[in-house]
Amino acid sequence: MALPQVANAVAVTEGDVVVTTPDGAADCYFAHPASGTAPAVLVWPDIFGLRPAFRQMGKRLAESGYSVLVVNPFYRVKKAPTAEAGPGTPIQEVMPFARALNETTHMTDAKAFIAWLDGQKPVARNRKVGTQGYCMGGPIAFRTAAAVPGRVGAVASFHGGGLVTDAPNSPHLQAAKTKAQFLVAIAENDDQRSPNDKTALKDTFAKANLPAESKCTLAPRHGWCPPDSRVYNEPNAEKAWSRLLALYGKALA
Repeated sequence: MALPQVANAVAVTEGDVVVTTPDGAADCYFAHPASGTAPAVLVWPDIFGLRPAFRQMGKRLAESGYSVLVVNPFYRVKKAPTAEAGPGTPIQEVMPFARALNETTHMTDAKAFIAWLDGQKPVARNRKVGTQGYCMGGPIAFRTAAAVPGRVGAVASFHGGGLVTDAPNSPHLQAAKTKAQFLVAIAENDDQRSPNDKTALKDTFAKANLPAESKCTLAPRHGWCPPDSRVYNEPNAEKAWSRLLALYGKALA
């Protein structure tokens, strides 16, 4: 499960933290450069939640010069780890956790987490915030931009599910009202199931005059990015990571 090492990595301070939200106390992981300040990034895990793989990804991002908060989106019902076996956990065990979340919880949590980040000394409050989500975290990242539109400058979704719906509060429609820059990486098998989503995303962002990149050729299988995934694909995960760093380097400067 080891990720490739970061070139010219900065020294990092890391640890578990608790963030107070309107609904309780959220257990999270916070990693940041050991000195100075850095742009904040809010990370929304996939349905298997906060676990060692996402701590590793958060630390790696911090080594590239960001103050990173990785959250437990299911803190209302269970502290991390919410999936004892990670991606090996039967999906029916964790699906109820995801179904208990909705637009309201997504947006109230986003506001609370970003407010917490802005209260931390290692965070550069004069720089925009980035947010990234995986699987179910993709639409939450989109809604984070809608919840705090003046603060979020970059949004990335990797094999996100439910970005485009027929509802008037579809995540892609809400996100299009922001001024953020977007990276949307779609797995080929997800594109086969919902071939019109990428077109809806591109059209919506074009009408809103937002810089956005949408690709469906990075990897064939949903879930290719987390290093503990059964379909982890290191070469394509690294391509996605490189594009993420390019997005943040441009949008959070």
